[in-house]
Amino acid sequence: MPDRRLDPPLDGKLMMDLKLNGRTVFLTGGSGGIGRQIARQFSQEGAQVAVHFFTNRDSADSVVTEIGTDCAMAVGGDAADENQMSEAFRMVRERFGRIDVLVACAGLWPVNETPIHQMEIAQWRNTLDNNLTSAFVCCREFLTGVTADSFDDPSIVLIGSTAGLFGEAGHGDYAAAKSGLTFGLMLSLKNEIIRIARNGRVNTVCPGWTVSPMTDRFTGNEDAVRRALSTIALRKVASPRDIANAVLFLSSSSAAGHITGQVLTVSGGMEGRKLHEESGEWRVES
Repeated sequence: MPDRRLDPPLDGKLMMDLKLNGRTVFLTGGSGGIGRQIARQFSQEGAQVAVHFFTNRDSADSVVTEIGTDCAMAVGGDAADENQMSEAFRMVRERFGRIDVLVACAGLWPVNETPIHQMEIAQWRNTLDNNLTSAFVCCREFLTGVTADSFDDPSIVLIGSTAGLFGEAGHGDYAAAKSGLTFGLMLSLKNEIIRIARNGRVNTVCPGWTVSPMTDRFTGNEDAVRRALSTIALRKVASPRDIANAVLFLSSSSAAGHITGQVLTVSGGMEGRKLHEESGEWRVES
């Protein structure tokens, strides 16, 4: 496999060597806005990337084409379906060998605000399946592979949300799922993974408001953006690159080898109180 770190980065900037060259990454939700950027940056570091998709095959294929078919492949399946994901992981291991890193980025944020007292059980179950059960299924598949391949330094990075830290009125299902992932699941896994891999690590990245197809409705509403940014110290909506930088750092055994069980919040210093007036300068970065 060629050393892709010698290729020019996509944005022309030099990257820190995170020693990810030759590592294989299984990226769920890789066809989405944040997932696409994560895949790009892993490729820049020389990693091989399995770009997972559920329904959007065309988008996943375009990611693979962009970063190179020699070091990437698209794999489909419902991330909450154990049979489909077992097959997806099998295909990746058959193509690239062992899987070193799992990034659980797949998720669903219901667009409509629905208070708990009006929420149908079907919505609750669907949101938990897409955000929490999917992470459980993929972590189980990944760790089964770690056990079979017997190596020391696997890494799992879960993608949470500030909704899981602060709650989100009208989206209690999403907040509950992300909170369960960020705390209960991660903190259990970080103690389990070391039983099968002595240097194995599990961490969570919690994005705040980020430019992506999932948040188009929000970022296109100037009044909503101003209200939200009045609670954010840096007064900007994050770009997918902001999230990807955090994910790659935590994935690297070289850069973050003594970090596990931690939540890295990428939200511009968001708090549950007003820090700015709603008028004035603010940014939505692409």
